[in-house]
Amino acid sequence: MFRKIYLSPLGVFISAMLNLFAIFHKPFMVYGFFNKSDGKFYKKTRISSNVKLINKSKIDIKDNVWVGHNSLLDGIGGIVIEQGVNIASHTCVYTHSSQDSIRLLGKNFIEIPAEQRIGYVLDGVTIGEYTFIGTSCILLPGTTLGKGCIVGAGSVIKGKFPDYSIVVGNPAIVVGDTRKRDEKHWQSGIDFSNYYDQLLLSEFNKNKTN
Repeated sequence: MFRKIYLSPLGVFISAMLNLFAIFHKPFMVYGFFNKSDGKFYKKTRISSNVKLINKSKIDIKDNVWVGHNSLLDGIGGIVIEQGVNIASHTCVYTHSSQDSIRLLGKNFIEIPAEQRIGYVLDGVTIGEYTFIGTSCILLPGTTLGKGCIVGAGSVIKGKFPDYSIVVGNPAIVVGDTRKRDEKHWQSGIDFSNYYDQLLLSEFNKNKTN
């Protein structure tokens, strides 16, 4: 029925209405985030309108953070996202898992409070300041990423990774160091007056004088 109407002269009108509807329902970046963890409003943080925040009261997001479209932040076990972090679209951050408890508890799974379930995983995720996470990544419970890291697109992250790590793969491993990338930029003459890590910048200067 709809197909017949759409193929009639009314089709242009229907198409126009559908496109207008789509405009208003496209995801967009929402500027500003009220952090329930510390009671502060961070004006420069931008989170897509269709990002799913689970248990928002346990999601600690600082200023200058970007979270792209179609991402999911599972705050059940606690998430800390430091200043300047950039999370690209379609990325999921998980802090809990029932991968073992569903089998161990069987049909009684739903009757037992989450924190009392045998085999239930509940562990926070921390992302250090000015770390970049590429599109379509998955961060698993218990993960800690240091500051200034780069995570390659499509990576599956589990464990602890030091500051300045370049991390890629499934499972993800460290394949490089962002300090080397940045020092090359600095040596090329790029303006570093706004560089995020002034202590590291002083090391670049020291290396040059040596």
